[in-house]
Amino acid sequence: MQDSTLKRFGISMEGGLLRRFDDLVKKKGYENRSEAVRDLVREAIIQQAWEDGEQIIAGSILLFYDHHQRNLLEEMTRIQHSVHDVILATTHFHLNHDSCLELIVVKGKAKEIQELSHKLTSLKGVSYGNFTVAPVEQI
Repeated sequence: MQDSTLKRFGISMEGGLLRRFDDLVKKKGYENRSEAVRDLVREAIIQQAWEDGEQIIAGSILLFYDHHQRNLLEEMTRIQHSVHDVILATTHFHLNHDSCLELIVVKGKAKEIQELSHKLTSLKGVSYGNFTVAPVEQI
């Protein structure tokens, strides 16, 4: 059960670090430091969930690739079919004559999703890959 009541606590840090943090708070448009700290804490918790291979997570794998690369499409399809139970949806975009963007929405155990992401992003012809993740349970 999630406790949504706000709790106060103090943070001490060096003046230089605080100035840099305040610059970040302003640049990102936070109303105050507390909002920024909450986001940093959430991000740390998400990162920990990512490292816990049994945590159920959801996210997306973004791939930019050259669709002319020999056997790339067949290999991407083979990999995705091997873990079809964690793939919720895919969307494919043609960016220009040579380049495509594919967005794969996933949900499953962190370890499985991480392995899938690594397999896809390391394929020859994939010029960029990124995985965004969030735990399914409330933070």
